[in-house]
Amino acid sequence: MIIETEFGNFELIKNYRDAFDLVKFTERYVDVAFDRYTFLVGDMASDILRIKGFSQDPKGVNGYKKIPDYINESCNHNCPFYVLKRIKDKETKV
Repeated sequence: MIIETEFGNFELIKNYRDAFDLVKFTERYVDVAFDRYTFLVGDMASDILRIKGFSQDPKGVNGYKKIPDYINESCNHNCPFYVLKRIKDKETKV
């Protein structure tokens, strides 16, 4: 599913327990912090959204291959979460 936001377009890769809420995402998104990341993980704890960015480089410090580790180690057990992938402008043009 493609999500269109004021910060760009994203593909919703995973939406565990219907975690994605566009209003909460828009309120918490900080362009200076998250524009550089290809992947974003949002998780809910006590009805508060946390967003963490991951890069396209699989071997980087915040590479996308570390997303499962982040979910298992830093998120509350069985909490709602989602994974978004940024879509570049040239990918959306048809």
